Amino acid sequence: MTNKLYGAALGLLAILLPACQETPAPTAFGPCPTEDQIAWQEMERTAFIHFSMNTFNDVEWGYGDVPPETFNPSALDCNQWVSICKQAGIKGIILTCKHHDGFCLWPTATTEYSVKHSPWRDGKGDLVRELSDACHKQGLKFGIYLSPWDRNAACYGTPEYIDMFRAQLTELLTNYGDIFEIWFDGANGGTGYYGGARENRSVDRQNYYDWPTTIELVRKLQPHAMIFGDGGPDVRWCGDEEGWVGETNWSTLRRDEVYPGWPLYEQLRYGHEDGTHWVPAEVNVSTRPGWFYHASEDHKVKTLPQLLDIYYQSIGRNGLSLINFPIDKRGLIHPNDSAQMVKLQAAVEADFAHNVAEKAKAEASNVRGGSRTYRATNVTDSNKETYWATDDSVTQASLTITLDKPTAINRFLVEEYIRLGQRVKGFTVEAFVDGQWKLLDTQTTIGYRRILRLPTVTTDKVRFTVTDAKACPLISRIALYQAPKVLTAPIVRRNKQGVVTITAADTEATIHYTTDGSEPTADSPTYDQPFTIEQPTLLKAIAFDPASKQSSPITEEPFDIARTSWNILHTSDAQAAQILDGDPATMWQQEGTRMPTDLVIDLASEQSLKGFRYLPDQSRYAKGIIFNYEFAVSTDGKNWQKVSEGEFSNIKNNPLWQTRSFDPVSARFVRLRALSNTEGNQGAGYAEFDIVTTH
Repeated sequence: MTNKLYGAALGLLAILLPACQETPAPTAFGPCPTEDQIAWQEMERTAFIHFSMNTFNDVEWGYGDVPPETFNPSALDCNQWVSICKQAGIKGIILTCKHHDGFCLWPTATTEYSVKHSPWRDGKGDLVRELSDACHKQGLKFGIYLSPWDRNAACYGTPEYIDMFRAQLTELLTNYGDIFEIWFDGANGGTGYYGGARENRSVDRQNYYDWPTTIELVRKLQPHAMIFGDGGPDVRWCGDEEGWVGETNWSTLRRDEVYPGWPLYEQLRYGHEDGTHWVPAEVNVSTRPGWFYHASEDHKVKTLPQLLDIYYQSIGRNGLSLINFPIDKRGLIHPNDSAQMVKLQAAVEADFAHNVAEKAKAEASNVRGGSRTYRATNVTDSNKETYWATDDSVTQASLTITLDKPTAINRFLVEEYIRLGQRVKGFTVEAFVDGQWKLLDTQTTIGYRRILRLPTVTTDKVRFTVTDAKACPLISRIALYQAPKVLTAPIVRRNKQGVVTITAADTEATIHYTTDGSEPTADSPTYDQPFTIEQPTLLKAIAFDPASKQSSPITEEPFDIARTSWNILHTSDAQAAQILDGDPATMWQQEGTRMPTDLVIDLASEQSLKGFRYLPDQSRYAKGIIFNYEFAVSTDGKNWQKVSEGEFSNIKNNPLWQTRSFDPVSARFVRLRALSNTEGNQGAGYAEFDIVTTH
């Protein structure tokens, strides 16, 4: 090589060498997840199965005193459970192998209180085996719930019980294949059967179980399994059983402060910004009010809007969703529950069908070292292992995504690169609309995933700004979507004064209604404010999406005369007015009275009546549901004529509106007499009461 060429080569090398030097990668900040914790969170949705003795005794917590012969499902099919879970987008199932009553769903060697002494499968059944096999066959992960509290065990509260508990745990962790999660409930100690002692036993929740030794056993037998507890060690409770975790949700926790039954459990909803360990939140909730099956809750399965709220308030807030199926007495998932969960999956798929930001242009106010490795477009490249990063000294920065054309959006998804810790403390989302930036939302933490439901805007630019962070932000993904309207039947209410309100699940849908009995369409009157209906009217309403021209199912609500001037007699309890307020969620309980007990109402003027309607208490633990009744009318409030009597058949299992008709009669006063209730005790409860006129 000539000197001239050699000199040119050296000059080119001097130019290229700085460009080839890698910008130093960000270092981990604070607690970071293990690979097993990341794999767990990537499951996103898992299922609980609550099924045991409680199912057959219509209770939530059994005492452990019911004979094993009670457990006898007629058509149990674990393959049905798994198939429905798969259709619902669920990736793993956790079975309540032993609840607080101590009944074991596998033929354990530790106690006689198990399926081996039940008539199911002639005493040869193993429900844990059947579900684990079904899960592994259909590609779902399998987990176990083992209650530390045992209200049947005579030795509970002694050191002997800890040996028994660990023996049960060993059986479950060695005989049923890979376990992805072990669930330890925080309920510990209290009243129970305890082998016939029938007493209250308290334990030291912090020390009795010697959790470090038990955790060591789990690590030995199932090293990749996540251990759930109030404070972990791997996965924490979300602090409620309602399906939500805080908008601010740190995956970090001061773990050593937390123990089963920790009185400061509300902190678990938000985590600890200064947490010492990575302990992400699992958000548990049931498809209906109870965890175990109760026929009386068949009409209380969560609606699609409620389930979508759970999705966005769990997975959309850096949590994992754990939703429970209460298996019915047959041993099957009830069709009401399966239908709603399959609807949820379809809605989620529709919401995230098309990421309009995929491969879109992205520019940032700061890029770490100016390197292409940490460039802004990493957030739109669909690769979860790449991320946009800023320089170490920069904890406030913005990134702008530019779309090919103006596009309607109403969902914003953002993820941090959590392998190096959770960093972002605050952020905003803006859209460029009508020539200026419009603020769409201001939020706090991100973590594994944050999803915001935004007002629909049409834009070609979206700006994401980190307003505060514990260290340089690392953002692996940003996605934008246009979710369709949630078109479920509207909710119609009329208060005592006759004022009607109509609400739709999706606030951006329009509501159309009719009052003449005709079917509502997009050309029917639009509901935009409450209005009054005082006379008998059949109101019908729909929610409508002008963009797609789609409409919801029709709501039909028959109203009779307004109850404006009605007066409930013979009581000074102000809560009695709640049975006329048009809200089924409120109720009045006539307590301190003996059966029979009367509800007497002055209608203010004489009416031509042909029936009455009664709605029992709709709360989770409903009280005073009337079973046997008499109904009488009067023109003067003194002389009464009985016009109807009998029972509200099956009302305990079907606590819906009860309508009873009778021959037309004129009256000003009405009396509903409760002769007995479904509990066999005293008192009557009412959510709503109404009459049916001949008009």
